[in-house]
Amino acid sequence: MALYENVFIARQDLTSSQVEGLIERFTAIITQQGGQVKKKEYWGLRNLAYPINKNKKGHYVLFNLDAPATAIVEMERNMGLSEDLLRHLTIRVDVLENEPSAMMQNRNRDYVRDGASRGKADVENSTDEVGDN
Repeated sequence: MALYENVFIARQDLTSSQVEGLIERFTAIITQQGGQVKKKEYWGLRNLAYPINKNKKGHYVLFNLDAPATAIVEMERNMGLSEDLLRHLTIRVDVLENEPSAMMQNRNRDYVRDGASRGKADVENSTDEVGDN
């Protein structure tokens, strides 16, 4: 089986539970076709670079997939038929990343730098963890 990454953007007016329903629906399609979803990441409601069908924001979701090509074709067919999705993109990759994606790493770094996970005194006395830029 081949390895794939898929990102889709759902409409901004969907609730988190509706987005979870979409994730479960596409996961079920992959598993029924003999594939596996190795990783799922919900990136949250984010601003779009340009409006799509009068939507300025969208719910972003990332899948790492280990599946046959027929499963990917079926999932993409269902994504194309769904009125809840604005865009989707699937690419074939050589290796799947086990670590959090760059989007999730940025979110965690911002969370630590804002002092949310440590005391405020720790943040004021610590050095920059990212390094010199």
